[in-house]
Amino acid sequence: MHLHLISDSTGDTVEHVARASLVQFGDANFEEHLWCMVRSDQQVKDILKIIKLKPGFVLYTLVSSHIQDSLEKGCKELNIPCVSVLQPIIDHLRNFLGQEGLPRPGGQHVLDAEYFDRIEAMDFVMAHDDGQSVQTLNDADVILLGASRTSKTPTCIYLGNKGIKAANVPLIPNVDIPSEVLATDRPLIIGITKDPRRLVEIRRQRLKILKQDENTDYVNLDVVSKEINDARRLFSRQGWPVINVSRKSIEETAAMIIQLYHKRTESNVEI
Repeated sequence: MHLHLISDSTGDTVEHVARASLVQFGDANFEEHLWCMVRSDQQVKDILKIIKLKPGFVLYTLVSSHIQDSLEKGCKELNIPCVSVLQPIIDHLRNFLGQEGLPRPGGQHVLDAEYFDRIEAMDFVMAHDDGQSVQTLNDADVILLGASRTSKTPTCIYLGNKGIKAANVPLIPNVDIPSEVLATDRPLIIGITKDPRRLVEIRRQRLKILKQDENTDYVNLDVVSKEINDARRLFSRQGWPVINVSRKSIEETAAMIIQLYHKRTESNVEI
């Protein structure tokens, strides 16, 4: 089956909505076709030719009523279901606000202050990855501490894309954490932990990719279990919130961190 995702911008919105919807139908197997920056009649005509050859389901995020009409008319002629992701929401907002919206393709991607805040946050994340630049840790919004291969870096990158200045510091066996971490008074510090067995599996795969010797404490279950237990004791002593990422995606972990961060910011109390 074919799923055509059509957008007048980057396609992020329609793609996220499609993924969130398709996950409810585990047995459904769709071949996705993403069409971005669709802003002309000719583009719609070209896409309809492909849809005719590969009929399926059409989801779109188009703010121009003229382009919408062209797509919907073409799909109707082909007897193809065609659904707007945004229009029902826009219609309800129009009724609620009592005013017409201004059609702006890609309006969520304007180069405003929020956009540049995200760029600044991403720069911060890259400069403070894996224990770097500890002298400026107090400028972070969030600091993640955890053992090696507990997804600290990808989580920080995700947070940076949300405008949160995130740093991560690895916990190394028999090595004290940097004093700069304990000296901070601004960032929210969060401990990251993982099931030792799952962590060993991930580390072993990492060593295989790097073609390195697997006969090491790095993947010894007893040693790794002690490593995780020591980290948990540290987190407990410091009163830092802890997130177990064993069965969580990067997005789920980041969502929990954002929730903790906003709760701390809005209440202006330590968590």
